[in-house]
Order: sequence, then structure tokens, then C-alpha cells
Amino acid sequence: MYDWIARLFRHPELAAMGHHQRVGDLNLGLGWIYYALARALRPATAVVIGSYRGFVPLVIAKALADNGEGGTVALIEPSLVDDFWKDPAAVRRWFAEFGVGNIEHYAMTTQQFAASGAFGVLSGVGLLFIDGYHSFEQARFDYESFRGKLAGEAWVLFHDSVRVRASGIYGKDRVYEHRVKDFVDLLKRDPALQIVDLPLGDGVTLVRRAAAA
Repeated sequence: MYDWIARLFRHPELAAMGHHQRVGDLNLGLGWIYYALARALRPATAVVIGSYRGFVPLVIAKALADNGEGGTVALIEPSLVDDFWKDPAAVRRWFAEFGVGNIEHYAMTTQQFAASGAFGVLSGVGLLFIDGYHSFEQARFDYESFRGKLAGEAWVLFHDSVRVRASGIYGKDRVYEHRVKDFVDLLKRDPALQIVDLPLGDGVTLVRRAAAA
């Protein structure tokens, strides 16, 4: 595993984006949580919404491959920050560099994916990672769109979820506020849900249905 992490961290962009990674000791940071959940839950299908350079889908896909049960990751990433995800052949080469062949990339927004045939046949999602556009409205849309697709024991993870802050990732003329925390605070009012915040890096929030529910 550490050899694989070393391969990841040869690319500085895979040690960034607020997942609390540390290159010096090959520490995945919050990535250990993502990896462990995928190993323990053993989902047949995981969905990742948004990824700058693929850190989260790579870690989850590695875990599913290590499970040896044929699990796959659907990555929904329209490449609105830059052109990184726009060339399908380049995307396949990028994932292959890390020995990962179980990620299916959809160059779409969640809205576009929800209207696609791939969404229509999707079911039994055991792990959902929401890390796309970080407005309140988009976080809610991402969650609500997939809620009916979740397996009974599924976990949902929201990244950038513990504080409100400004982001200029789309350019200086398109600065906006991360408001995922506001949507998470709304979910915390639902007694049918169990919710835990991990305020490390830019933070991640874990959500699952309570056993009684």
C-alpha cells in the first residue's frame, strides 16, 4: 500500500485539495477514512461527485480493487475548473498510471448525469462522496438526486463541510462561498440520520441512516 501511496504523491496535486494528506510519511490523511470505509462496507458501486485530480476516486477504487469483489467507482466530473478531465483517453491513462481500472468517468454535471441512461440503471450505491460545486443548492441537489439510489447500509460523505469560506477555484471573477456546511446543518435536524463531522483539512462529514430508521 505504501508503494502505491508513494506513486500518488509523486504528483503534488494529489496531496492537495484539503484532504489532510502529508507527503513526508506517506499519510493519506482523510484518505485513510475513505479507503477504510470502502474496504469495510465492500460496496459493489461507489459514486464520487467532483474531483480536482482524482484523489478520492483513486483511493476508493484502490480499496474496491483490494476487496477483490469487482467493485466499481462512477466519477461524475464535468471538468469546469480546467480541461483536465475532457480527454477520455488521457483520463484512462491517468487512472492506469496508478494501476486502477475500475473507475468509469462521466464528463457531466450531476444534473446532466441524473438525466442520463447510466443514472437510470444505477442502483445499490454503497458509498457516495459529494465534492462538486459547493453551494447549498448543489449539495442538496447532489444528495437528493442519489438518495433513492443508495443501498440500505450506504454511507454518504460530504467534503468541505465544516466551515463557510470563499473559493476562487473557478477564477478570480467567479469567487463563491462554500455553503455545504449549511446543508449538513439542515441534515442534522433529521433524527433518522447519524452524522459525524471530521474537522481535519477542509473537513468531511459522514452521514448514514440510523439503525432504527
